[in-house]
Amino acid sequence: MEEIKYKIVSGKDDEKRIPSRILEEMVQKEVKHGHRAIEVDAFGQHGIGGRLWQEGDDTINIRIRGQAGQRAGSLGSPHTRIEILGPVSDDVGWLNAGAEITVHGNASNGVMNGGAQGKVYIGGNIGARGMTMTKHNPRFEPPELWVLGSCGDYFGEFMAGGIAVVCGFDKSSHENTLGYRPLVGMVGGKVFFRGDASDYSKKDARPAPVSDEEWDWLCTNLLVFLDKVEKPELFDRLSMRSEWQLLKARGPMDKMTESGALSMAAFRQDVWDRELGRGGLIGDLQQLDRGTIPLITKGELRRRVPVWEHAVYKAPCQANCPTGIPVQERWHLVRNGLIDEATAMGLQYTPFPATVCGYLCPSPCMASCTKNLQYMTPVDVRILGKAGEGTELPEVLPPSGKKVAVIGAGPGGISAAWHLTLKGHETVLLDESTAIGGKIASVIPDSRIPRETLENELDRVKRLIPDIRLEQKITAKAFKKIKQEFDYVVVAAGARKPRMLPVPGIELAVSANDFLAEAKKDTATPGKRVVIIGAGNVGCDVATEAHRLGAEIISLIDVQKPAAFGKEKEDAQAVGATFQWPCFTKEITAQGVVLDDGELLEADTVVVSIGDAPDTAFLGKGIATRNGFLSVNSFNQTSDKTIFALGDIVGPGLITNAIGDGKRVAEAIDSIISGKAPLPMDTRSEIDKNRVSLEYFNPMVKSFDSLHQCGDECASCGRCRDCSICVNVCPEAAIERVEDEEGNFEYKVDPDQCIGCGFCVGACPCGIWNLVPNDPM
Repeated sequence: MEEIKYKIVSGKDDEKRIPSRILEEMVQKEVKHGHRAIEVDAFGQHGIGGRLWQEGDDTINIRIRGQAGQRAGSLGSPHTRIEILGPVSDDVGWLNAGAEITVHGNASNGVMNGGAQGKVYIGGNIGARGMTMTKHNPRFEPPELWVLGSCGDYFGEFMAGGIAVVCGFDKSSHENTLGYRPLVGMVGGKVFFRGDASDYSKKDARPAPVSDEEWDWLCTNLLVFLDKVEKPELFDRLSMRSEWQLLKARGPMDKMTESGALSMAAFRQDVWDRELGRGGLIGDLQQLDRGTIPLITKGELRRRVPVWEHAVYKAPCQANCPTGIPVQERWHLVRNGLIDEATAMGLQYTPFPATVCGYLCPSPCMASCTKNLQYMTPVDVRILGKAGEGTELPEVLPPSGKKVAVIGAGPGGISAAWHLTLKGHETVLLDESTAIGGKIASVIPDSRIPRETLENELDRVKRLIPDIRLEQKITAKAFKKIKQEFDYVVVAAGARKPRMLPVPGIELAVSANDFLAEAKKDTATPGKRVVIIGAGNVGCDVATEAHRLGAEIISLIDVQKPAAFGKEKEDAQAVGATFQWPCFTKEITAQGVVLDDGELLEADTVVVSIGDAPDTAFLGKGIATRNGFLSVNSFNQTSDKTIFALGDIVGPGLITNAIGDGKRVAEAIDSIISGKAPLPMDTRSEIDKNRVSLEYFNPMVKSFDSLHQCGDECASCGRCRDCSICVNVCPEAAIERVEDEEGNFEYKVDPDQCIGCGFCVGACPCGIWNLVPNDPM
């Protein structure tokens, strides 16, 4: 696990108590600086731990020692966890909007007053008016209050939602567990309790049996509560079902029945029909007898009509793939046994289906898979990627007579040259290295990708692009000549200048790329202790390679939360690398890295991995730049209309971003050559995941071992699987499958049969059917 140090914030300065507002600002500042574990030494300050709103899903842990004042955790955020190591004053959890608050002692009045979300755990008793005016938004989990002891007077007053659990253990009052006159004005929520609460408001609350489902919920969460208040040994004593009671809010029908009010049926018969029915005030004007109004309408009378929206939207996997690969289309081919066609489709989008899609890409397609909504395992696209290693070259269009130079033979440059060649344009690929592939060939460790796979795909690139010129030093003079000889130029030179820290002793450190390049040749000697400044994915590669070469103690430090994620981070953690943050480097010495707080991180080797900067000097001054990077439009066109740029020379990004840019550049140049304005490759929006029905898929599948299994388990979001479920489920037989001479199909609705019930919408696995307002015009 990542090592997280508690940051101490004291409520006193020079023995003088700090005002509550200032203390809150101090805590806010520490959170802003990246601290996620803060211990507050409190001296009665109010509102500690509240209002810590932030972006992202990091949990902020606040531990309060000393005396917390009023409104601890007030306006608490969903990502805040507060632990109070003693008793607490009034209004803890006031207007709670999601924080989890644990109190290891008694709490005063107004606990969880006005809460809407979150949980409050009290390890003792509470004062008056706890759980008052709570509410529950059905979009979120209800607020919860757990009390080990008992409650003061007027508990649950005007309670409008949420769940309270009062254990009645070692309670302060031996009479009423819920105090005097609880639940006055209660209109929502429920209260589990042990002991006596006979004084509750009978007009607003009613006793109810504890169902099996409610009992399971209570026992499960009771374990959590007792663990939070450090009393797990009480579970056996508090989990006797016969001792627990439940109170719920009375509903409108409960109150109507008890007050003698008429039911709707009685009102219709005794009042409405007598006054307004036949012989009444307007009864003779009615044209239809009661119960004969045609409620099921068809044709133009339907309020809503179903629409078959096959391929109208992009699947989430495609929408989030930087190269725009239609993953769901490829799985459709697999389901139909067309494996070769599925793998061949990959080469229409990337020259590296196995190298990148199968190994190096962090797979945003899988991260965005609809199946994640139900905690199901996303279909493993890496299997399909790896299957593309041996795919033969795609067909090349006839020559266009146009010449394009691509400077830089990394993934982005190769992608641009690949797609330009496929479109029939004479393309020359230039690079200053001795081999193509850029960083994936020279820097990325062999542990991340089999060397044979990379070499096979690079060989395929060489077969498609015949004119590859290596060891080409691109100077300003050479670039000017290239611009004159070619119709268009694509600059994909990357970012090769390592960014180094401006601190004393930086000359003792080595850049990440230099270290990885030496490691790839097995010539790096990291020693036993390695400190890596910069905890991104490249830093993680350094960590795994350093471990392979003999390092035993490896630390990755950063000034903010580490950006590393996915397999790279998992591999670094697997070899024992630790992450520390926030850490600010003061200097580098022969002994290691000295932080700004004076701590020395001993190191035999210090590696700096904070990114790289591009070198744009060879382009001259005629092309616009921004913050050191080339400035481009949405089609990666620079201020010079014949020059395009992509990859790290435009801005930092993933390998897949550069590959996607290469395809987009090729499409734009091809459009211009054809005399057309460049257009976005796919302007469709992403389908709403809630339209997809995952009930048809096996939630127990946790891994995939074949292409066919993947194809079967793909939800095919937004693409019709041609399963005919809609035909079979339609109660009016209003849907039929229609196929043309070329084998294309669609599902059509007969408006004279359709009643607009929406069964097709609810039953469709893929979210193809939509129910829209009927517009006869």
